[in-house]
Amino acid sequence: MQTIAPELAELAGLIADPGRASILSRLMDGRPQTASELALVAGVTPQTASWHLSRMVERALLKVERRGPRRFYRLATPLVAQMLEGMMTVAAIDPHPSRRPPRIDPEMRRARTCYDHLAGELGVAVTDAMRDRGHLNLDQEAGELTASGRALLGDLGIDLRSPARSRRILCRPCLDWSERRPHLAGRAGAAVADLALQRDWIRRRPQGRSVEITDAGLLAFRNLFGARI
Repeated sequence: MQTIAPELAELAGLIADPGRASILSRLMDGRPQTASELALVAGVTPQTASWHLSRMVERALLKVERRGPRRFYRLATPLVAQMLEGMMTVAAIDPHPSRRPPRIDPEMRRARTCYDHLAGELGVAVTDAMRDRGHLNLDQEAGELTASGRALLGDLGIDLRSPARSRRILCRPCLDWSERRPHLAGRAGAAVADLALQRDWIRRRPQGRSVEITDAGLLAFRNLFGARI
């Protein structure tokens, strides 16, 4: 009987290399990076990084974009980001409860992006608030915006019917690896993160996935969404 086990083993082996795992983790913030930048992240030479990157492009984990003479790499699809976030969640589970749990960067725990949506305490707080106020139905397997949820996002200027967004699932749960609870993903989650960046509610840090919540952002997340953050 044919199974997908060989392909699964191949994929797992590709991700298992520490350098490639570091590259994939960095690209989880959704920002494209050059081979030179990713070489520094992986701690390898530019030549070795190029070899890693070509293998991941070939396996459709990454895609490459040309901007003049430079090449930029990013995750190929949101599905790749979803897979990596799930792996991070499992990786964070300590099989030895008696051991001290691994230290999580407080900035990453507080607020970060998970590919193109909000994660960490911020992402979970916004999701919980939307659910508590009846804007969102979300369980471990699926999600649905209610009429009031669509109205809330519409009042904020978010058009979920735009062609740029309509090709993706509207909303889905994404298990947060640091909070062990779901945050909102899909095009609704991405739209909220885009809005937060545009309105300066959050600011990207120069490197990494953690984001800074501004004073204006704290007020907006609390007053507009009811988030306890």
